[in-house]
Amino acid sequence: MPSSTADRPTRNKRTGMPRQNNTRQILDAAEKVFAAHGLSGTRMSDIAEASNLPKANIHYYFRTKEDLYRATLQQLLEDWLGDATRWLSADRSPREGLEGFIRSKMEFSRLRPEASRLFAHELLSGGHYVHGFLTGTLRRHVEHRREVFEQWHAAGLIGSVDPTHFLFCLWAMTQAYADMQVQMAAVLGKSRLGAKDFETGSQTIMQLATSILSDPADLSVKKTR
Repeated sequence: MPSSTADRPTRNKRTGMPRQNNTRQILDAAEKVFAAHGLSGTRMSDIAEASNLPKANIHYYFRTKEDLYRATLQQLLEDWLGDATRWLSADRSPREGLEGFIRSKMEFSRLRPEASRLFAHELLSGGHYVHGFLTGTLRRHVEHRREVFEQWHAAGLIGSVDPTHFLFCLWAMTQAYADMQVQMAAVLGKSRLGAKDFETGSQTIMQLATSILSDPADLSVKKTR
């Protein structure tokens, strides 16, 4: 029996909609559905409904549900690492870099809490689908950021701190505003966190993070010696 029109992959012949537009639409929808129901609790038809595309479109771009799950994780992880690469750079001052990174991470938690929860759920499940990323891409990424902190320290811009564990702390503090948002909102007597809460959180984390910055007065004393 021929498939119905509703089940066929749709193409925008008039505009020649590029492949990446459809895949991004699918991945954005998958991020929310996988975060809500997990891999085992999600069907491809759920993704199709959430993305407002025929189910055949989903299978056209992603052969299996596992393929789509991997691609969804890959997208969010690439977006996640991009913030650190952009801000935690040796050509920025530590204060500028830390503030930019913290604010971008908090904005990620505010705008895409499902992405953070999906990643957390995958890790709690053993991290099978991201093991290669963790031991390869992420490890190399952290090593590059470690080098930046070491350069800042060598220049006398920050005090002595273990860069890797410092990054662990930054991840935990910023991602908590997505993963633990229900708990935080309940303690604050709200149904959900608002923009003001994220701003207060950003400022608080900045206060803690910038404690590693060298005191300008100390630097001036060193220069006169």
